[in-house]
Amino acid sequence: MSEAHECVVLLVDDQPVIHHAVEKLLKGSRGITLHSCLHGTEAVSTAEAVKPTVILQDIIMNDADGLELLHTYKQHAQLADVPTVMLSGSEDPETKAASFERGATDYLVKMPHAVELVARLRHYTKSYLDHVRREEAMKALETLNAELAQKQQELEQAYAELERLSSLDGLTDVYNRRYFDHAFEKEWSRAMRETEPFSLLMIDIDFFKRYNDSYGHQAGDECLKLVAQTLKNGLQRPTDFVARYGGEEFVVVLPGTHARGALRVAESLRKAVWALKLPHEGSEADEHVTISVGVGTAVPMVKHQPEDLLRIADEALYTAKEAGRNRVICNGI
Repeated sequence: MSEAHECVVLLVDDQPVIHHAVEKLLKGSRGITLHSCLHGTEAVSTAEAVKPTVILQDIIMNDADGLELLHTYKQHAQLADVPTVMLSGSEDPETKAASFERGATDYLVKMPHAVELVARLRHYTKSYLDHVRREEAMKALETLNAELAQKQQELEQAYAELERLSSLDGLTDVYNRRYFDHAFEKEWSRAMRETEPFSLLMIDIDFFKRYNDSYGHQAGDECLKLVAQTLKNGLQRPTDFVARYGGEEFVVVLPGTHARGALRVAESLRKAVWALKLPHEGSEADEHVTISVGVGTAVPMVKHQPEDLLRIADEALYTAKEAGRNRVICNGI
């Protein structure tokens, strides 16, 4: 709305003489535009069209009740906050009280002095426009806050995805060595605090170099991916996880698991890999791809280090390989 026409007045009165009188009172007042409505039944539609900043409303009209119209304005989404000044020939206190009860902003007796009328119209227009601008600013702020919240959520999701991807081995899609080193230390400390058993499986694909030599590196990569997913799918608890330790070696972390339980998991994984029935003509352990598993188990104590569990699991793996591969060997601290 331009500054020159900032004050938009809608006069609702069924007497043409009143319209002429109000027009005369406002004549020459800069920045005030007057719209007239002679029929109460057309008041709402006219107000919707002209978008007044103040409504001058007669109380008694032939085709409408001014107080009922006032109530209608206050129930209308577009007009509810528009200041409504009741214009009446009566100074009856009860009529005034009824007007204010219905939501009137002010009450003027016909006809007010021009200076007073203009001052009130300007004052109510300013209050209304300030209110509108505050509401618009609040809505803009709410929209901005919602957008910022959405962006924050997207950023957090992107960061979480980045963290997830940085924790995964690019080839096998199981956890990588970096993630294992961090999680292993964390689980070890927790097991020590809670005096719980802690088991670790060191796994090696038997004669994998020969597999690469026989079938090529692309087939070797496919073998690594398939074995990795088989190991991952073979774990039942959300706390257990598998990571690629390096090359054809994998490690499985089993928090809160004693030797007997770790042996069951290890044997189950060994059988699951063998059940893939991947041909391996260069293997001396079996005609199919197999794994050897070293199991290390401990109840962590202050005198122990995480490396101790890694060492005994690796020693168990070495023993399994020396004993002919495709088997599970367990050591304990």
